[in-house]
Amino acid sequence: MTLIICAIFLVGLILLATPRLHKLNAAAVAVFLAAVCWVLYLIQADEYITALHGEAYQQFLDGRTASHALAKQFVAQTVFSHYVAVASGVVLFLLSTMNIVEILHNNGCFDFLTAWLRTRSPKRLIWTLSAFTFLLSANLDNLTTAVLMLTLMHTLVTSDRLRRIYGFVIVMSVACGGAMTVIGDVTSLTLWTEGLVTPTNYSLMLALPCMAALATTLFLLMPKLPSRLELTSTAGAYRGDDNLLPAWQRFLLLFIGIGGLWFIPTFHHLTQLPPFVGALCVVAVLWVVNELCNRKLIFSDRMSRRRFPTALQYANVQNMMLFTGLILSIAAVRETGVLDTLSAALAPHGGHMYLSGAVHGILGALVGNVTALIGGLAVFNTPSFTETIPEAYAAEGIFWPWLSLCTSLGGAMLLGGTVAGIFFERMEKAPLSWYLRHCSPRVFVGWVVAAVVFFAQTYLF
Repeated sequence: MTLIICAIFLVGLILLATPRLHKLNAAAVAVFLAAVCWVLYLIQADEYITALHGEAYQQFLDGRTASHALAKQFVAQTVFSHYVAVASGVVLFLLSTMNIVEILHNNGCFDFLTAWLRTRSPKRLIWTLSAFTFLLSANLDNLTTAVLMLTLMHTLVTSDRLRRIYGFVIVMSVACGGAMTVIGDVTSLTLWTEGLVTPTNYSLMLALPCMAALATTLFLLMPKLPSRLELTSTAGAYRGDDNLLPAWQRFLLLFIGIGGLWFIPTFHHLTQLPPFVGALCVVAVLWVVNELCNRKLIFSDRMSRRRFPTALQYANVQNMMLFTGLILSIAAVRETGVLDTLSAALAPHGGHMYLSGAVHGILGALVGNVTALIGGLAVFNTPSFTETIPEAYAAEGIFWPWLSLCTSLGGAMLLGGTVAGIFFERMEKAPLSWYLRHCSPRVFVGWVVAAVVFFAQTYLF
């Protein structure tokens, strides 16, 4: 049965790595894979839980005679529920972030970006666009930022070729900005919720490498830009009423939304509650302030006509389902004991952590950065590594920021490596051949520069 589960899991990874061949939704593949793996796991649950959870299972039995029905009950209440709790914490955080962005977007809090980005200088636009995207993705999740900025860029630039270039800039910027903070990407958020990194130390270790990778990529893109840019003259989005909030109210909402997200690490440190609890508190406060600012519209039909971008909702839901499916499917494989065996075999070579991170970066390009990082967690966050090489693989070890950096930049190597890249591909009809020719080499150079900076600041300062 273990071989069957592993074989099905490998088939699922191949499907996740080749979406252009079968045209299947990655989130659907991941969720179906998780369901199949756990159903197969239950067939032989007695043996698996006896081997891995023997003591806890005996306490659960409490003198009762072991049976297959009780084994399945133990799996549902103890084993499976643990992984559901891990996935639910991240999903609730992402849902909170999506609601924050919805409130800010509907009140025009991001409209200043349109005015600041309008320029006919391609070089100025590329730096301004990347700076805004980098900062937003470090505060919001990178998928949300990518969808917002790609939609905005699409309304500014007329040339299809330049839209692809600036779209790539957005994908690279969200990859770097999202990797820089624990709330910027689902991968770094997972490391934080697992207790492997702390927000301040994590950001201090990755701030310079992420900025170096982005700056290198932008410098390499400069020769491909024309001397002048043609802009569209489209009007701003209609939100159901023609009267935006006063500037001070929009700034207040923006301050509560973004500032609240930055306060979440402090909230977690003070209360030791999961990060999503702090995110829900931010949503609640922002929601109340939003209703106070819009109290004249709350019971009118104008308020109900305000709409959150459908594309952003759809992309976020897909991202949550993909993450949940991956967490649960990898968990099913882990509960068979295969990953523990693999971890024990790799532990003697644990000193090659930079090579391990780079390999996971390549995997991130093939099967996605989220898949690569969760797989890395399953293999390296085990006693075989954390007890033998604690300075690298235990909590606060340098391997975890390195793994996050590699999977984020590795995911940007190919269009299917990140959810933001997939959305960019669909929105701008960017072919893989174009991305491989014009973008992948520049991402690779940026990755190398980031690795040099990471190594230098780790061992020289």
